[in-house]
Amino acid sequence: MAKMFIGGELVDSVTKETYEIRNPANGAVVDSIPKGNEKDVQQAIQAAESAFKEWADVTPEDRGSALMNACELIKKNTSEIAQLLTQEQGKTLFEAGLEIHHLVHGLEFYAGLASKVRGSHVPLPQKGAYGMVIRQPIGVCGGIVPWNFPLTLMGTKLGPALAAGNSIIIKPASTTPLATARVIELIAQATFGEGKAQKTLPKGTVNVVTGPGSSVGEEILRNPRIRRIAFTGSTPVGRHVMEVAGREIKRVTLELGGSDPMIVMEDANIDLAIKMADVGRYFNCGQMCLGVKRLFLQESIADKFLGGLVEILKKKTVGNGMSKETRMGPIHLESQRKEVEEQVEDAKSRGAKTLFGAERPKGGDLDKGFYYSPTLMSNVPEDARMTTEEVFGPALPVYTFKSLDEALEKANSSEFGLGSSIWTRNLLSANKAIDKLQAGNVWVNSLHYGYDELPFGGVKSSGLGREHGPEALDYYLEPKGVVIVNV
Repeated sequence: MAKMFIGGELVDSVTKETYEIRNPANGAVVDSIPKGNEKDVQQAIQAAESAFKEWADVTPEDRGSALMNACELIKKNTSEIAQLLTQEQGKTLFEAGLEIHHLVHGLEFYAGLASKVRGSHVPLPQKGAYGMVIRQPIGVCGGIVPWNFPLTLMGTKLGPALAAGNSIIIKPASTTPLATARVIELIAQATFGEGKAQKTLPKGTVNVVTGPGSSVGEEILRNPRIRRIAFTGSTPVGRHVMEVAGREIKRVTLELGGSDPMIVMEDANIDLAIKMADVGRYFNCGQMCLGVKRLFLQESIADKFLGGLVEILKKKTVGNGMSKETRMGPIHLESQRKEVEEQVEDAKSRGAKTLFGAERPKGGDLDKGFYYSPTLMSNVPEDARMTTEEVFGPALPVYTFKSLDEALEKANSSEFGLGSSIWTRNLLSANKAIDKLQAGNVWVNSLHYGYDELPFGGVKSSGLGREHGPEALDYYLEPKGVVIVNV
């Protein structure tokens, strides 16, 4: 049985209760995990507070060295971690390997930034006085992570938190805790320093508490001893996070839902755009916050584009992620599949045309999992649920437009504003889209991908604050103004 990780130890819940983790590909039990509650969180807070006092005093260079060493430990155990991730989440082994690679790259990025934090000198109007701005770690942080990318979205919180000198408590999604718990166990073994002075992370620097959001998550949000909350998840839950954490005036960042538009102009590299529309929508079975959720095609190229995309979808093998032949695994949750099916049926009832999919694949092992065929829909009305809601699964609505202005207006009509892209060879069109698209990120002739080097986050209902990039460190450091007078 897997364990939680608190205070440097693998532990059970104080209640000794457990629950099963099941594979969405076939319903098989993968493992069992402790069912934590508020008391487990409180124990983790105690350990994290104790560790923070020591970790904050570790030199930035040594903090970076520890993160780099953690990356080496993760890389040595990639195969084990990838299999855990595929079995509990459903994604293919190839996708699991890419996720681990992205996790490691992000941790390495923040390892390098640990010693690059800068303050400032400030001239003051008072004679013989000057000011300084210093930046200090906040304390105990809480990271609440979703089930679609359990490792990379844990890393975007843990990396900058540790680099800045904080301790952290990770609450993974209740259905995908196994790979996370294993990775945290490895990170806790990371060393820094040389020779006899070599040390591991102070016990309690990193912690994992597993269990339901209603108890574990809520305690992380409301306990005043946790000063920083980083949350990735749906917009409705994000609003709740703000409400509860706000009562204690916690530092909060939210990476929430998206309905990313992909705008393809008639002068674009059509063949490349078709391939990237496939990856951008159907990678990870379409369960991506920054995935392509709405496809806008200029009328003159719509038929060619859709014909090419349908041909790709015809060849896409749906099945168990553990099989090398599989190109798309199951949807993670039965309830999530039901939601996608309802969104597709709503569009069909309003006149949308099914170009491909819109059904459950059948036969053999496919009947045991939460599978759904890659789906492509045209003539989707503006009031359809596929248009107004986030579609978190392998279904893509398509719209056509005459002019860029029309495409931008339609793209910006959503309540969400996470990512967006434009595909064109015209620099004027690209610059106009960069300026006018209401989104936290814009990609030009590029797959929607969250580079660790750039800030990532949303506007409107898609979130608050930023992860990734040097900017993420700002959310894990408190600026302190200092006045010094020469006496």
